[in-house]
Amino acid sequence: MPEIKVTPLGAGQDVGRSCILVSIGGKNIMLDCGMHMGYNDDRRFPDFSYITQNGRLTEFLDCVIISHFHLDHCGALPYMSEMVGYDGPIYMTHPTKAICPILLEDFRKITVDKKGDTNFFTSQMIKDCMKKVIPLNLHQTVQVDDELEIKAYYAGHVLGAAMVQIKVGSESVVYTGDYNMTPDRHLGAAWIDKCRPDILITESTYATTIRDSKRCRERDFLKKVHETVERGGKVLIPVFALGRAQELCILLETFWERMNLKAPIYFSTGLTEKANHYYKLFITWTNQKIRKTFVQRNMFEFKHIKAFDRSYADNPGPMVVFATPGMLHAGQSLQIFKKWAGNEKNMLIMPGYCVQGTVGYKVLNGQKKIEMEGRTTEPVVMFFGGGGGACFSEAQRDGGGPEQAELEVKLQVEYMSFSAHADAKGIMQLIRMAEPRNVLLVHGEAKKMEFLKDKIEQEFSESNAPKSVYLGLSCFMPANGETSSITTNPSVPVDISLNLLKREAALGGGASGHVKLLSVRPLPDPKKPRTMHGTLIMKDNSLRLVSSEQALKELGLNEHQLRFTCRVQLQDPHSDTDTLSRVYTHLKRPIQTCFKTDPGNGVCAPCTPFALFPSSVLKGYTIQHLPDGTVMVESIVVKVTASSEDPNTKVLLLSWSYQDEELGSFLSTLLRKGLPSGL
Repeated sequence: MPEIKVTPLGAGQDVGRSCILVSIGGKNIMLDCGMHMGYNDDRRFPDFSYITQNGRLTEFLDCVIISHFHLDHCGALPYMSEMVGYDGPIYMTHPTKAICPILLEDFRKITVDKKGDTNFFTSQMIKDCMKKVIPLNLHQTVQVDDELEIKAYYAGHVLGAAMVQIKVGSESVVYTGDYNMTPDRHLGAAWIDKCRPDILITESTYATTIRDSKRCRERDFLKKVHETVERGGKVLIPVFALGRAQELCILLETFWERMNLKAPIYFSTGLTEKANHYYKLFITWTNQKIRKTFVQRNMFEFKHIKAFDRSYADNPGPMVVFATPGMLHAGQSLQIFKKWAGNEKNMLIMPGYCVQGTVGYKVLNGQKKIEMEGRTTEPVVMFFGGGGGACFSEAQRDGGGPEQAELEVKLQVEYMSFSAHADAKGIMQLIRMAEPRNVLLVHGEAKKMEFLKDKIEQEFSESNAPKSVYLGLSCFMPANGETSSITTNPSVPVDISLNLLKREAALGGGASGHVKLLSVRPLPDPKKPRTMHGTLIMKDNSLRLVSSEQALKELGLNEHQLRFTCRVQLQDPHSDTDTLSRVYTHLKRPIQTCFKTDPGNGVCAPCTPFALFPSSVLKGYTIQHLPDGTVMVESIVVKVTASSEDPNTKVLLLSWSYQDEELGSFLSTLLRKGLPSGL
């Protein structure tokens, strides 16, 4: 049996460095090629030695697909293509293609120009890498080669994020990347059709989380911000430049306008300018409300939100600041946090996921004293991604070296999940939407994956699953470097003759050649699979399903009759000839109603046993009583064989052709119930 093999080179029981290798139908596809933000050595890149110990990757990979522009999904792309060696096609959506090189170049500046890292890609390598990119449109089927095709679906995670379906012959895989099943104020919800892939490879960042309602979450967020500025405190909201920043800015802008608040709201330098450019350029990727109002009013041109200057952090009085990056691991958000952390009137609101090892992760886990490296900084516009986004940041200078300092955290800390990742409920929703045969979890923590894996297998077991084609699906969660091999059930494409389809429609989806017997059945559901009966003919390496009559004609063959026989014992004291006459009369009997009287109350009740009046089913069939006494119903022959030792018992011999198998079975069952009295 054919197999699909899936090997995470990154994001296997981990968040970051997403890179999934899929082998399907003899094709090898790399899904995402990200870097890990928690490492500064070779561990930040996927381990490509799993693919090849020496030599280039071009000979092994058929294509590379990037789901979105976050660096934990695309950050290792130039390293893979230009330093390891890959000359094949790279696919991503138009917004991802536009934003990705900016993120890569800004991250390169930080890593190489400011930190002096030598084992890193150059600006020219980024340009050469992007020349290999082929843009994808949503719902467009792209033929990579004669056998491999891919199709992108809307993921709703960030601008340009896409899920992708990969098909080779009858085998298919869907890779979600990061996705969001809940629409927000500027992006729509993820969507995919009922494609029923062999494997659904899904992120599981929030595998054990079920978020409260979005409306409650927004109301709680606005309440916390309002209460803090009312008491004279400052609110720091670490965000990434594209995604949650726009969502929360729109929310606060509307609230400030409605409440006529005067406390200033600031955002990181360059954030809105860049965001406005990309959202205007790719307006079709936003939600319907943004698209409708964009010409009359740009939702991203804010009245109450102004550009932030570093000197503003020392200003007295209340303020709200959106600063990047979103995990407090560097840059402007970290610098502001250092200044405001010691005042209990202030508040830190973390709206997204934080990778282990970052300051944001430590603060969310309740640490009140944090060791900080005190370095001088200089401003630089930078996109950054790490499980959640891109940002504009400040670069650290190595001059003077790091100084360890302990920071006491007194400000209030709130975690409010506005992350654009699917929660556990959303993941289950996508599984129901796509109806996969198997599910494979990536981009999550091992313990949380285990919980979700058990939940999926329990929810979609044969006893619990809703009506679906694939029941009892299996769930996998391989670690990095571990391969999950999943056996598939291959299907063979077959052309069906028009005559056979017409006959199938007339018969209502049955297997027999007689309309009348099957007309008592309900018509088949056109949305559900059904069985077609016919003869398979192979010609020119293709299969056709035709009727047996057409097959005989095309192949020049003679038909051989296959007949079935059975014996039925019948209690009847009459002669053989009379017995067959009584059988004929019984089968021809018209529908009528008989009555029985209940001696207890004298009430007459209708009684129409189906076995006594078979004509409701046999009406329209040809029933004959031949001169030799034989009874025939279509091709079915009913005769009396040698009598048994009991003179009151007759042995009927029934014989029928293969085409009348269902009708023959019906008649034999009917006659075993005996003949009614009074014939």
